[in-house]
Formats: sequence, structure tokens, C-alpha cells
Amino acid sequence: MNDTSFFTQTHVYFKKVFRISLREKAWKFLIFAAIIASIVALIVGPDMFTKFEPTNSGFFTLASACIWIGIFNSIQSICKEHEIVRAEYRQGMKMSAYVAAHVLWQALLCLAQAIIIFVLCCIFMHFDQSPHLLISAYVENFVTIYLLTFGAAVLGLMISSISGTPTTAMTIMPFVLIVQLVLSGVLFTLKGATEGFSFVTLSKWGMAAFGCEADLNAIPTGVQKSISAIPEAKGIVISNPLQSDFYKPQVINLLTAWGAILGITVFNAVVSVVALKIKNKDS
Repeated sequence: MNDTSFFTQTHVYFKKVFRISLREKAWKFLIFAAIIASIVALIVGPDMFTKFEPTNSGFFTLASACIWIGIFNSIQSICKEHEIVRAEYRQGMKMSAYVAAHVLWQALLCLAQAIIIFVLCCIFMHFDQSPHLLISAYVENFVTIYLLTFGAAVLGLMISSISGTPTTAMTIMPFVLIVQLVLSGVLFTLKGATEGFSFVTLSKWGMAAFGCEADLNAIPTGVQKSISAIPEAKGIVISNPLQSDFYKPQVINLLTAWGAILGITVFNAVVSVVALKIKNKDS
């Protein structure tokens, strides 16, 4: 296989990954996505897009769900084939082609999952109430959901590549999810080093994309709405401490968020290739 081109090997390994996934009942990942999306959609109440707090929490929950679903897709995909990878690497397998095959499969699987998540969310979250920047609120939110899920799946591949066993990968997974949640900027105000680290997380940019799509800064807080209902308190404005420049409804903010997610995804794919080469350099 030494003389086989990258594209030929990618095609061969993609078919192999596809067959294995079907044999291992890949449809269960679609069911998981439907269950998680249904729970998220039901939890998000009718105040979505009318009050800041439920809107912010709703997007945070949706972003977290996409990341969880994506990582769960692929967290064991590569580490469970460690011995097979080692043997085929000796025979001339290109690690880049092997990883590319897994990435392509995840791209298709995540597309199906994103459609399921999006449809279920549309039923309950009323994306039609959200403003749009480029095409439509529906398209923009779908793209964000897909990029987040796919990016998390490639993150899962990276973790799987550096892990020796499926058990190790599943042990690492909760820590990765916690980091994503904490550094999203929703649960805590980030400053200094933590703010810097947040720029390499999917959750940070997922929230940035959702926030600017919905013009999150302009949605009044529950406190502001309550005060506005009192005639004597008209004109009093309660500042929102969670407002962010990333939530400003600007096309550049949306494209930057999408670009950052794609950049992190590509980086994780490259790390996967490098990690596998290092692990198998003596083969």
C-alpha cells in the first residue's frame, strides 16, 4: 500500500469505517441525538428570544448538547483499533488518509444529527423570532449547530488518537466536557489566563455564533422587563453584566465564530494524525 495515493487510501478506509459503523449500529447515535435534542427543546421555555436569561441559558444548553453528542460519536473510534492501525501502518497506511476517512464519516453522521437537532429545536425554540445576518435565522442556526457537532466529533477523534484504550478515552471525556462548559463564558466571568484559554474552545465560539445571530445583547433581562412594567420606573435601565462584544449582530462576528470553530476542527484533525504517527513510529 506504500504507493497508493492519499485519496485512494482515504476512499478505501472510508468504506471500511462506513461498514464497521453500520455493523455496530450507527443509527443509535441518531437516536441519542434525538433524545438529547428533545430534552433540550422541552427544557427551553416560551421565554426564549423574549428574555435574556432563558435565551442565554437555552443557547448554552444547545451548544453543550451539540458538543456532548459530537464527542460521544467518536471518542472510541480510533483507540479501539490501535492494534489494527499499528499493523496496517507497517504495511504503508497513510495516517492522514486514515484520519481523513474518520473525519469524512463524522461529517456525514453529524449532518444527519444536526438535521434532527435542528428540526426538534425549531418546533420548540421559534428560530423565526431570531434576527438574521446573512441568509435566514434558520440557515444560520443550522450551520452553527452542524459546525459545533462536527467540531466536537473531530475533537473526540483527537482524544481517541492520543488515548491508549477506550477506557482511557472515556475517562478523559468528562474533563474535556467540563473545560468546554466552564470556558464558554456563560457560567462564569472569565478574566486573564482563563479568558485566553477560552478562545480555543468550541463552546466559546458556539455561544458567540448563537449570541450574535440572536442579537443577545439587545434582549432585555427579566429584571428590566419587570421594572419597565412599573410606571414610576420608566426610563430606568438595568445593565446586563453578561453582554459581550461577541454577541453584537455583525456579519464579521458570525463569520469569525464559524471560522474559529472550523480552525479548531482542522487543528484537532492534524493533532490526531501527528499523535498516531508518534504512537506508531517504531512500527
